[in-house]
Amino acid sequence: MAFITLEGSFEPTVIFFELTNSLETFQTMINEILQNLINTGEVVNFIDNVIVEMKKKGSHNEVIEEVVKRLV
Repeated sequence: MAFITLEGSFEPTVIFFELTNSLETFQTMINEILQNLINTGEVVNFIDNVIVEMKKKGSHNEVIEEVVKRLV
C-alpha cells in the first residue's frame, strides 16, 4: 500500500487507525484541502506532515497562515 506524492512514492510500515484504507483516505483528504498550494510547489505533504518551502522569506508566513486556516 504505497502513496504517490509529487516527491515520490512512500509506503508506511504500520496502519495508524486500524481501518481499511485509512491512510489513503486521510492522504486524499489532505491533498484536496491543500491542492492549489501543493500544485504551486509551496507545500509538500505526506500523511500528517506538511512542509512549507518558499524562496522568498516574506511570503512564508502568509503560506503558513493559509495552511493553518485550511486545516483548522
